[in-house]
Amino acid sequence: MSGQENSGIDSPEDSQVYSLAIDGMGGDKGPEVVVAGLNIAADRHRNMRILLIGDESKLLPLLAANPKAAAICTILHTEQSVPMDMKPTAALRLRQSSLRLGMDVVANGQAKGVVSAGNSGAMLALAKIVVKTMPGVSRPAMAAVSPTVKGDLVALDLGANVSCDWRNLVEFAVMGDIFAKTVLGLPAPRIGLLNVGSEDQKGDEKLRIASEVLRESPLADQFAGFVEGYDFTSGKVDVVVTDGFSGNVALKAGEGVMKMATALLRQVFNRNLISRLGYLLVRPGLERMKEWLDPRRYNGAVFVGLNGVVVKSHGGTDAEGFACAVDVAMDMVTHNFNASIRERLEHMTALMAQRQSHES
Repeated sequence: MSGQENSGIDSPEDSQVYSLAIDGMGGDKGPEVVVAGLNIAADRHRNMRILLIGDESKLLPLLAANPKAAAICTILHTEQSVPMDMKPTAALRLRQSSLRLGMDVVANGQAKGVVSAGNSGAMLALAKIVVKTMPGVSRPAMAAVSPTVKGDLVALDLGANVSCDWRNLVEFAVMGDIFAKTVLGLPAPRIGLLNVGSEDQKGDEKLRIASEVLRESPLADQFAGFVEGYDFTSGKVDVVVTDGFSGNVALKAGEGVMKMATALLRQVFNRNLISRLGYLLVRPGLERMKEWLDPRRYNGAVFVGLNGVVVKSHGGTDAEGFACAVDVAMDMVTHNFNASIRERLEHMTALMAQRQSHES
């Protein structure tokens, strides 16, 4: 572990390529959770090398208390950080913030990816401007994993793009396919387009065109057609593709339902002595369900379609949740996620260009 000046990220003698850059100052709970999470992640990724970016005076004592994290981390010192409530336009002006420097080292190739629990809007804005969208992708999307009755599901976009056209949706399908293969280990993920019904005539023009293009694409055998809101949890498909507005509404609605169900269960089992005895009988099953639905397991949303791996951890997570976000980033890095997207998009380009020329 060593400290560096900010200019060190551009120095020619610093030739090490780090597995990940970590924003040490982001999140509701600050560097304590970040360093503790890295201490957990260090056991899972023994060869991982981390560029930990933030205030050295705050990070060094935490690393001293977390020796496994200390063994894999090099500190890049900066005293600037992006507050959770800062507007993206203001964050762009902080050229030495821990979040900005994390994006810089990914853009210049010194780190393969960046993880932050910080400001979502600032993170997306910096990712677009600094890391930039990869060739062949018109817009990046936010993708994340969530549970279903049959396993796990990849959903995108979850809020990066409020409105989308058919080309965006096709690109999201390609990126969701590679995401599911990389993170979930599925050889041929089933892909669905979110709609107000499963019938072919349902939805607007962009959905119908995206569906037609996917049926004629290399993803045709995996494309399951239109799916509805309840298919986020039904297990009918492994990837749900939608625009950022609908995706974010579905995400927040799902979180709300989970909180309500948890509160209602507490009320039921605390009602009287008989209900408390009943809880003792069903407790093993409830504990298993709690473990299965633990939001920490699904922490780590990925901005896909960029020239580097960019992972957003939930700002209020704990150390285990942050470690899971690091796991997601390492899966992306280890399995050459972006290279796979580029290869797949090359096969789709001609098909989409043909469709566009037909429309014009």
